[in-house]
Amino acid sequence: MFSLSELAPLNQHQSRSKLLKPWWEVFMDYLVVLMLMVSVLACTEQLSRDRVVCIPTDPLVTANTSNHSTSTGNEALTPSSKPPAYVPHNISPSLHSPPRGRRTHLAYQQYIYISQVCYHVALPWCSRFFPYIAMLQSLVLVASGSFWLHFPHTSSRIEHFLAILAKCCESPWTSQALSHAAQQESIHDKEMVEEKQLPQAPPSSSSSSPPVSLTRQTSIDSGTDSPLFKRSNGVSLAHPPSPCPSTLSCNSTMSSISLESQGHYPSSKPSIMVDSPRQVISLDKSDGEQARALFERVRKFRSHCENSDVIYKVYLAQTVFKLLLVTVILSYTIPLLSSLSFTHTCHPEEQALVGYTTFECIHVLSSLLRKLLVAYLTLLGLYGLLNFYTLSWILHSSLRQYSFHSLKELCSLRDVPDLRNDLAFLLHMLDQYDPLLAQRLSVFLSPVSESRLLEESLERRWGEEKLRAMTSVDAEGCSRLQLVALPRLPPALYTLSQLQVLKLELITDARFTAQVANMTSLRELHLYHCTAAVDPSALGVLQERLEVLHLTFTQASEIPSWVLSLRSLHELHLSGRLCSEGGVGRSWALGSLRQLRHLRVLVIRGMLQRIPGELCEVAGSLVRLEIFNEGTRLLVLTGLKRMVDLTELLLQDCRLERLPSALLALTNLRTLDLQHNNLRTLEELLSLAHLRRLSCLRLAYNRVLALPASVGVLRGLELLDLSNNQLQTLPPALFTLRRLRRLLLAGNLLEVLPVEVKGLQLLTELDLSGNRVESLPPQLFSGCLELRILNVAHNSLSSLPSGIAALSQLCRLDLRSNSLEELPAELGCCSGLHGGGLLVEDWLFLSLPLQVRDFLSRSCPSSGAYSEGHSRPESDSFPYFSPTQWSFSSALESQI
Repeated sequence: MFSLSELAPLNQHQSRSKLLKPWWEVFMDYLVVLMLMVSVLACTEQLSRDRVVCIPTDPLVTANTSNHSTSTGNEALTPSSKPPAYVPHNISPSLHSPPRGRRTHLAYQQYIYISQVCYHVALPWCSRFFPYIAMLQSLVLVASGSFWLHFPHTSSRIEHFLAILAKCCESPWTSQALSHAAQQESIHDKEMVEEKQLPQAPPSSSSSSPPVSLTRQTSIDSGTDSPLFKRSNGVSLAHPPSPCPSTLSCNSTMSSISLESQGHYPSSKPSIMVDSPRQVISLDKSDGEQARALFERVRKFRSHCENSDVIYKVYLAQTVFKLLLVTVILSYTIPLLSSLSFTHTCHPEEQALVGYTTFECIHVLSSLLRKLLVAYLTLLGLYGLLNFYTLSWILHSSLRQYSFHSLKELCSLRDVPDLRNDLAFLLHMLDQYDPLLAQRLSVFLSPVSESRLLEESLERRWGEEKLRAMTSVDAEGCSRLQLVALPRLPPALYTLSQLQVLKLELITDARFTAQVANMTSLRELHLYHCTAAVDPSALGVLQERLEVLHLTFTQASEIPSWVLSLRSLHELHLSGRLCSEGGVGRSWALGSLRQLRHLRVLVIRGMLQRIPGELCEVAGSLVRLEIFNEGTRLLVLTGLKRMVDLTELLLQDCRLERLPSALLALTNLRTLDLQHNNLRTLEELLSLAHLRRLSCLRLAYNRVLALPASVGVLRGLELLDLSNNQLQTLPPALFTLRRLRRLLLAGNLLEVLPVEVKGLQLLTELDLSGNRVESLPPQLFSGCLELRILNVAHNSLSSLPSGIAALSQLCRLDLRSNSLEELPAELGCCSGLHGGGLLVEDWLFLSLPLQVRDFLSRSCPSSGAYSEGHSRPESDSFPYFSPTQWSFSSALESQI
């Protein structure tokens, strides 16, 4: 057993299916019902009282009467041929007329027997089986009439379409979008009317009919003139909601909107429409989420439904089948009208039982069956005409193309796309029921409508107050804001006039409008996997103000074209794949940099195979070039020769095995960074002798085995970084670099520090961590009096010379992980070490005298601050450097 509530979805689906049935389909359904009723009536009559009545015919009389041409075939007896009447002897002939006719000598059961036999022998088959055949034909027409709605390949799409249509009609966003469209059209019409009437219009004409204007605007904006604009808070299970609102409410609402769009309120629109253009329904958060989900659902259904036209083909095949079926039925049924006669002659073969060979029979239902057959054929003919009309409508109409012609007259709905295939066919069928339903579906097909929904959602969730709360200030005092994974830019963003740095990450549809002019302080923009678009009115603003741009992308095609037109850009950071598979000659896919005439810094994180020739277009302004090649070998560097104004060059992770010869042309170079490469030899250092301005050389994280004596030609070096190589010895020429201030040798294989180190009198930082040094020469402490940072952690030192007391400027000393047994008391003379400058194990720190320990820990809460247990762990990238030391070194480098 099942409850009645289980039938609700079926009834609901049946009511929804009516939306797709045009008037001729509904009319044909009624005709089929009438034909079915006619056939059922005929079957009922035939089953209840369908009999024939037969009487025998004398063969002699029949032979005699056949000679008379005036006698009819159904007259078995004539007055002249009747036998003599049988008159009893006791009755006078004068008082009683003699009986006429002849005796048949048949019993009642024999008459019944003959009637049954003659019913099957003499009665035509149409008189016997027409009611049943008509009922079967009607059932076939009933089944074929709705076949396209229940075909397995079409029913799922139709049900999905009807469910989406119901959601579109129930969504509050539909009412708001149509109301906004009417407002926009009214404003447009008002402007057109004013332009036409301005020369001859009197001054008082603009204030006519204010009450009518107020009433009209209120009815449109509030949605009180139609039940469609109201939402129900609950849904009854016993009475499921209608898939779409009533036609009357839709007609009343849309007719008023259409009147506005046609300009039938010329005198009432100006005042209210202009003063309050945003008086629309306010969606709450749940309604907005449902509307956005409905947009996505409509988009997916459209992409799925427009790929094929199976519904159209099934409907066409169904129409052709019904038309052929009607034609066949009419072709063999119309001739049967003449077979439905009242009298029939029967010749049964049971003469031995009844004694007669011929019987005359009458069919009492022949007249009724003839009338029912005529009525059935009339209904069938109308049914065939409607099918013919349907077929002509299908063939003469472009049912696989659909365009919203009426909606495209509205200013804000002109972007509704044209549809095709099954979705277009369903909308054509829906138009036959009510065109207003298609208009409500069009709201969720319009990109502008979706954009407005996203804007309102962003305005509600990302207001000005929230964006200001998310804004932070960095160490440089710049205000920064980062937005991640938003559908588009919130309109409140343009109100942040003090914002200087804007970071956008994974923004689906980022677009800068003319309102970007309000962001007067914007100077730096970060786009992480965000293909941003810029309106023409906003491009000029960005060209004048934007100075720093960071772009992170996957393919070069994702880089916006407007980036290469930012003529005021000073820094450009590109991170992504900029190479192609076409070989060395096609390893640049960005485009021309000609318009970036003020570009000074270019940072590329990609997989270049050559130095792009397009960089020569900005060679006159470019002073800093950084290339992080992510392990791809940089094969061609000849493009560097034309960048003679470069002062900083960084080529990291380029798999370089030698110093590039193109460096010879960079006479203005001050900083050269070749870290994270495959350099094995530095014999080419001699060729860098003429780079007299070179002050910083970074060669860390390579495979250098030996430092040549030619390093001494680099007289201007102030920083030399040879960390994490394979050096075993240091040439004396290294210590002839009198200007050297920072020498970084961490992570090598050094065992001895030459005594010539005393020649580096300006040295402020020496890093020997991660080597094999067993002792420090006393000359280090007597010659390098400016030393401020000394890092000898992770070595094999057994003692520390007492001459360290001469380093009065020393403020950071790292002695961790050595073989020291005690510390010299002379460390107390290094006044710069107090307050955290000494990094050493706890137990070793306790070997110092109490006075020295108190002095070194004067500004520290506990001695543990100097111990290894309280120091931060060393990073993987710099295994021999303390983080505290690195921060101090960076600060010192900035001071230098």
